[in-house]
Amino acid sequence: MSELQITGTTKRKPDWLKIRIEINENYKDLKNLVRDGNLHTVCEEALCPNIYDCWERRSATIMILGDTCTRSCGFCNIKTGRPTWTDPDEPRRTALAVKQMELRHCVITSVNRDELPDGGAGIWAETIQWIHDFNPDCTLEVLIPDFKNDDSNLTTVFRAKPEILGHNMETVSRLYNKVRPQAKYKWSLDVLRKSKIFGLRTKTAFMLGLGESSEEVFQLLTDIAETGCDIVAIGQYLQPTRQHLSVERYVHPDEFLAYKKVALKMGLKSVEAGPLVRSSYHADEQALMSKAGNYD
Repeated sequence: MSELQITGTTKRKPDWLKIRIEINENYKDLKNLVRDGNLHTVCEEALCPNIYDCWERRSATIMILGDTCTRSCGFCNIKTGRPTWTDPDEPRRTALAVKQMELRHCVITSVNRDELPDGGAGIWAETIQWIHDFNPDCTLEVLIPDFKNDDSNLTTVFRAKPEILGHNMETVSRLYNKVRPQAKYKWSLDVLRKSKIFGLRTKTAFMLGLGESSEEVFQLLTDIAETGCDIVAIGQYLQPTRQHLSVERYVHPDEFLAYKKVALKMGLKSVEAGPLVRSSYHADEQALMSKAGNYD
């Protein structure tokens, strides 16, 4: 695979990253329900630029197992520390909140809870089951941690059978020590591979603009395709605070389109690629296509 012509800018944020903020009734309604239900959402915690669009579509990403992560990824705005969150009733309460929010599609994610014997897998499985029971018409996508690639913990989650099983690669292999110091590239590939072997519809996402080369992106896409993964989302890394990793380059939309074309040729069924794409971008549409059994 030949090198792409590198495009974009290393200077101030370009025009293609500007978003239109529109506060609508669905957004206000979901914001109140999140606050009243004492819920955490990645939409807010990670400063997602698509929150207004997604909440208008009544699609949200709820974060379980607290708001404190045991890992210190260089790109992530979620706080790091020693978690104290324990709530055995969280799975039922989360499912009830999804019902009250009238979500058409729900994405559930979590912090890493490496201090727990099962990494939180039991709470994950219960949450999926409760949501399915309370919300039979709501499609469910989960964005899970790697559980240190532990087969038992992964299987606990797989058996709950979410409509889409997501786990993010985040970046190319060379940058893992800098971007995800407590994770391993192989662990994440194995999570995707094992979920496909189990028979699940699988999804991953990664960022550009952290210093990767086009050849490294091609290799990452090749590795993802070899796991059998169905859906890929590719977006621009945006530095949340000065304490986080710097943006090395703002990637031009044309370059995202080039990667999308390559990924589709590799056999990936659905690819979202663009500066503002995030792992849950158009997740509701992908879930409906998954339920129908096609991506046409």
